[in-house]
Amino acid sequence: MRCRGYLWNPQNRVWLLFIGRLGPRKFQMFGKTPFLPMLAGAAGGAVAIAVMEAFSIRRDIPLWAIPFATSIVTVLGSPEAKPAQPRALLGGHVISTIVGLVMLKIFGPNPWAAAAAVGFSMIAMHLTDTFHPPAGIDPLVVVTNDMSWSFLLAPVGAGAVLLALFAFAWHKLFAFGPNKPGKWPVRWW
Repeated sequence: MRCRGYLWNPQNRVWLLFIGRLGPRKFQMFGKTPFLPMLAGAAGGAVAIAVMEAFSIRRDIPLWAIPFATSIVTVLGSPEAKPAQPRALLGGHVISTIVGLVMLKIFGPNPWAAAAAVGFSMIAMHLTDTFHPPAGIDPLVVVTNDMSWSFLLAPVGAGAVLLALFAFAWHKLFAFGPNKPGKWPVRWW
């Protein structure tokens, strides 16, 4: 009896991967990223998010006010990308937060000021060669929630430094394949 389902079809490449050779260099998902490096990045992301959540609970800072979830995904999931490098990670978050704080102090916590702050932060990140797309949320959080200048130091400044240190350690200890040790950072600054 022949199975017609795609998943169980013996001609299906994914099925062949599971019953075929499962070595770390051979096991690729859909012919692109090897599975073990993908798994290492995902595990690192989960650990980093758990640490961020623990910090949020311990410091009584709402989780929505810690803008690093997408940065964690970028730095651990695409370590060779330019936005994943320490200069972009640190500079992008700090510059975007400063832009948000300046817009907040000048115009107050208005929706249009928040939107303009995101746009101006994108320009500032491009001009300073620190473009980090996940940092685009920082001015929005700052303006809509009327944050103080202390938000720049913690959680943004401290969080960006801690994330860079975590990513450095994670990539040195647990990275495989294209994410092997020595691949992150491509450049520090």
